[in-house]
Amino acid sequence: MPLAILGLGSNMGDPKQNLDKAVAELANLGHVKEVAPYILSKPEGYDAKADFVNTVVLLSTPYKPADLLRKLKSLEQKLGRVPTFRNGPRIIDLDILFYDDQVIFDDDVMLFVPHPRLHEREFVLKPLSYLLPDFVHPQLGKTVTQLYRELMRKKGVPTCKIL
Repeated sequence: MPLAILGLGSNMGDPKQNLDKAVAELANLGHVKEVAPYILSKPEGYDAKADFVNTVVLLSTPYKPADLLRKLKSLEQKLGRVPTFRNGPRIIDLDILFYDDQVIFDDDVMLFVPHPRLHEREFVLKPLSYLLPDFVHPQLGKTVTQLYRELMRKKGVPTCKIL
């Protein structure tokens, strides 16, 4: 089965509990192979009081990318996600970061894999570097570890911490 690498995030209610529920539900979409440590991060792009809790999940799944995206969006609704503004607060956010080593642009379902801003997001690269430090980004040709180091050189001090 193909390997999907998913990013999960929450900053409403009990974020850890929200992520735990999401990981348990992901088992219905395939085999959860591994879950990265949970990471605490500041919200990006807006001023909010609640920090995000994020993680990365490795999921072997029989679903093709567009079908998996539909299933994830349905799961978000089931877990209580309500529409907010871009990068805004949310009960749960599920994103496909990578799908095997494929590069996918599907305008019909608004799916872009690898996630287009992954290399700019410490809260994704940090947990991903625990699970797959040598995974090579299929477009950038760099490992997750290299991308994380480059980002830290730009940002300076890490802003995310392991819970």
